[in-house]
Amino acid sequence: MTVTAVVGANWGDEGKGRMVDALARDHDIVVRFAGGGNAGHTVITPQGKFVLHLLPSGSLWPDKLNVLGPGVALDASQLKKELAQLAERGVTPQLLVSDRAQLLLDHHRRLDQYEEARLGARSFGSTRTGIAPFYADKYAKVGVRVDDLFDDERLVSQLELTLAAKNVMLRDLYGKPPLELSAVLDELRRAREVLRPYVGDVSARLHSALKSGQRILLEGQLGALRDPDHGIFPWVTSSSPLAGFASVGAGVPPHAIRRVVAVTKAYSSAVGSGPLVTELGGDEAQELRQRGGDAGEYGATTGRPRRVGWFDAVATRYGCRVQGATEVALTGLDVLGYLERIPLCTAYADVDGSTLSEFPTTRKLDRAAPVYEYLPGWRCALSNVRRFEDLPEQARAYVLRIEALIEVPIRWVSFGPERDRFLER
Repeated sequence: MTVTAVVGANWGDEGKGRMVDALARDHDIVVRFAGGGNAGHTVITPQGKFVLHLLPSGSLWPDKLNVLGPGVALDASQLKKELAQLAERGVTPQLLVSDRAQLLLDHHRRLDQYEEARLGARSFGSTRTGIAPFYADKYAKVGVRVDDLFDDERLVSQLELTLAAKNVMLRDLYGKPPLELSAVLDELRRAREVLRPYVGDVSARLHSALKSGQRILLEGQLGALRDPDHGIFPWVTSSSPLAGFASVGAGVPPHAIRRVVAVTKAYSSAVGSGPLVTELGGDEAQELRQRGGDAGEYGATTGRPRRVGWFDAVATRYGCRVQGATEVALTGLDVLGYLERIPLCTAYADVDGSTLSEFPTTRKLDRAAPVYEYLPGWRCALSNVRRFEDLPEQARAYVLRIEALIEVPIRWVSFGPERDRFLER
């Protein structure tokens, strides 16, 4: 069987969680392959609204195996909290955690907070959940793997090496108290007990699943424009949210990933800093923000108001390309039903008067302005629509115009956060 990856085409916040939840119905295993608890995936089921941060968005299906792959920033305290919250509502997901995943610890969160505070007005808009310090340790080869938790002697040896350097930074750069070896060891021992029931060899399990014909769904986090290589550097995340990384972060062969569903909204939204060419301000932004989603455009993790703007075809075409998208899920179409005409960004105007049709580097984005065309709005609700042909003519025209501009077929259209509020073309 082939593997399907669900990833973001933009800045994150595209609605991937609801698409993973919807597609999980027809899959056997759902795997998170990158990132940590620094973003929220909102899912609405007949049981109500759930916001998942670390757990895969297939966790609300009792018959699906949910996997945290080796590419994930594994925060055991966050995982314990999420599992407890689900248990209170009668949900107990099947869970497998990679023994090769690495631990995000309390000092990672603190270092993230200290650095953002030190940068002040030049901060990167981090969620302050420890992601950048975690990946810095991982790639500096001083992180702690899940499997290391079961060997105290090995843990002490590793920590003595890494804490010496950390404490110099804490004392001399941030003016903060040093880390105590005993306190970090206690935290890791608590993590061991949280994770013990779930730990296993993810790569072996997924390869066995492929051989037996099981269907695997890979869940990305954030979006293409937050990728550290291809995104709006330096306002990016610290692991790759691209489908190309999914084979590494999950543990499946690259050739097994045949479908890549890139998710994008019918308008633009983002939490965090960095250029957003179609960004709105004032009352216009507030109205779009308030109408967005089931509770408005506010970060599921931070609660911060999302920055919002009109659909950016330049950014989305680029995002789909670097994701290798084979199809697109367009979410939030219902949000735009209040508009008489809808702006759609088709190009960028540069300060020197030239027109850019390709998504440029950050330096050029900083001085780009949107070039709009305008399509008529449909001025009605879409809640009862279940077939593309039943959409208002203006809504169909809007979807088809986006499809032509991004050069990838739009297979899915959603018009609400609930499981049944989407159609397949």
